[in-house]
Amino acid sequence: MAKIIAQIILSGSQVLGRAFARALKQEYEASQEAAKMRGRTSRRDPRSERAGITLDEAKQILNVETIDDPKLIEERYKKLFEANEKVGSFYLQSKVFRARERINMELVSSQSNDGSKTKGPDLNQK
Repeated sequence: MAKIIAQIILSGSQVLGRAFARALKQEYEASQEAAKMRGRTSRRDPRSERAGITLDEAKQILNVETIDDPKLIEERYKKLFEANEKVGSFYLQSKVFRARERINMELVSSQSNDGSKTKGPDLNQK
């Protein structure tokens, strides 16, 4: 009787071991494929690299559709920054700050691309 139980346990562990190895292999292949896909994407925007956030993420964080209205951006920034200051969430404050910083980079870049010499809104002031 003990011999049969030992064989059942051994067979079960072999089946589980093979299933685990197969799942691990599939996960490894999926991660390799994802790494290849990341390598094939277009060059990353250097402004996103510096700020650590994309323009789309920044717009989502500040809940704005476009970056055409600096007053709205500043208003949303102040509201979110102060709300998270009361709660004590440094992480969320930094996300809000980085979002405003990224949008400011885009505004400065678009002004320099337009060739205009006028200085845009200074979103770095608190």
